[in-house]
Amino acid sequence: MMNESLSSLQTANAYLPMEAEVVEFIQESPSIFTLRLQLVDPEAQTAYSFAPGQFNMLYLYGVGEVAISIVSDPQDEHLIDHTIRAVGRVTEGLAQLREGDRLGLRGPYGVGWPMVEAEGKDVMIVTGGLGCAPVVAVINYVLMRRRHFGRLTIIQGVKHSDELIWRARYDYWNTLPNTDVLIAADHGGTLWPFHHGRVTEVFERSQGDPANTIAMLCGPEGMLKAASEKLIDMGVDEAQIYLSMERNMQCAVGHCGHCQYGADFICKDGPVFAYPQVRALLGKRGI
Repeated sequence: MMNESLSSLQTANAYLPMEAEVVEFIQESPSIFTLRLQLVDPEAQTAYSFAPGQFNMLYLYGVGEVAISIVSDPQDEHLIDHTIRAVGRVTEGLAQLREGDRLGLRGPYGVGWPMVEAEGKDVMIVTGGLGCAPVVAVINYVLMRRRHFGRLTIIQGVKHSDELIWRARYDYWNTLPNTDVLIAADHGGTLWPFHHGRVTEVFERSQGDPANTIAMLCGPEGMLKAASEKLIDMGVDEAQIYLSMERNMQCAVGHCGHCQYGADFICKDGPVFAYPQVRALLGKRGI
């Protein structure tokens, strides 16, 4: 739960960002980087807390604001990490920041992953394309509390083999006990050591128990639909499948309407939804 004093502050100042400082800038790939931030106000830093799957609004002075998933561990009392792909005006501006620079931060917002419900279960993480940031916090959370969870399966799918980032991180995760890493590319090169084909084709290599599995998915909506249906065919309870949905979130408090998804708003009712909540909307154009 968010600290009560911080929640009260944000209710009164829903559009007022807190000032944050860049403690570390990490270039993950030519277009992807991580900002490690710390709130400047010590009281705000102490009060700040979040759940895996929630996001912040990062505000670059004079440029604009963008919703970014939090990838650090909730028990880190000092740093708030965001992994970002430079794809537009705001994110390209954020890519120019360096240690000591400051920006605005609002949050955390949204509904996170069901980590309490996941305890005692096998956990399957499925990501597609470059959109893996929303589940990095889940992976870190499980690995730091390993005895509370069953088998961890991390599945990553990309269209082209050269889109795979964090190769060293996947290699490391694959060395850990009770952990499997499965990677697929629709178009793998001649030296591609992993599966050639759709990401759903590697699901059955998982050694987890479908009847005791909770699955957490993020990525393109077509992949989410196909992956959810495949998991259900394998015996995973549809109520135990959770999806992180993406839309253009501009206010984060359900006022602007940009992220409306059926009757819900991604920013405040999501971004994490149980599959039955969004099943009828998946793949629908214009929603």
